[in-house]
Amino acid sequence: MTLRRFFRIFLLCFAAIATVAFLVLALAWSYFNPSLTRTNGIVYGQRHDQDLTLDVIKPAQPNGKGVVFLVSGGWKSGRQGSFDTWILAPLIRGGYTVFAVYHVSQPKATVMEIVDDVNRAVRFIRTHATEHGVAPDRLGVTGGSAGGHLSLMLATRGGPGRPDAENPVDRASSAVQAVAIFFPVTDLLNLGESTENLGDGGPPKSFVKAFGPQSTNLPIWKEIGREMSPIYHVKTNLPPMLIYHGDADTLVPLDQSERFAEKVREVGGTLELVVHRGGGHGWKTMIWDLRQFVAWFDRHLTGD
Repeated sequence: MTLRRFFRIFLLCFAAIATVAFLVLALAWSYFNPSLTRTNGIVYGQRHDQDLTLDVIKPAQPNGKGVVFLVSGGWKSGRQGSFDTWILAPLIRGGYTVFAVYHVSQPKATVMEIVDDVNRAVRFIRTHATEHGVAPDRLGVTGGSAGGHLSLMLATRGGPGRPDAENPVDRASSAVQAVAIFFPVTDLLNLGESTENLGDGGPPKSFVKAFGPQSTNLPIWKEIGREMSPIYHVKTNLPPMLIYHGDADTLVPLDQSERFAEKVREVGGTLELVVHRGGGHGWKTMIWDLRQFVAWFDRHLTGD
């Protein structure tokens, strides 16, 4: 083979590889950047003189259903517009209008206040759902870790508003119709093998201030921890729930989801627990798992 022919073949191979790489990158960019319209900073309430806001992300071809995304990790949140839409690309491509809900971060707001505020967010979204082309009775919720905990608080404790309230938002329900989440905290009183467990029966060691100044008073903490733990509020009319949890998670051990799932199944509820083998508190392929979240919402947000 002559040197000239060798370089010709080399250049052809290089061009083919470069073309394939370009096409793959273009397809990936297209997948993670679906067509949408976005409205940031809609105010749904106030907490400590600070606006509580949400963003509305509407796909090019909406399906008339909504998913509330609780932007929360360690019960800390972002600010309006800070949520990157590529993270939930599978949901948007599936036609779901996403309501990205932000809250005041702990310790400025306690977890108890945050729970109240995400309930307020769902009431607000339901009240204004039709304005965004979403059926009020077709709302799912998603999140991870603290966002998963808040999702389960909505699932177990969300419900009718006050019928005598002047504001229609306060009269609306904060119930959700389906849940799909990652590695939630479910039992604050039994942290198990978590690295947050000091073994003294108290709150998670890194989040003492998040539960208010009385959280170090053990008898009062028992009341707070029980109120804020979804596992103690399991009932018969829960929405269907899908939970993904890694079996190598040391922050929120798999046991948190396993025991919660057992409680839900005891009362005849629908809960699917998917264990990610070797997964810690998050894993690289989580975005692909969201495709199963889409299938879950497709199956259960029927409005029946």
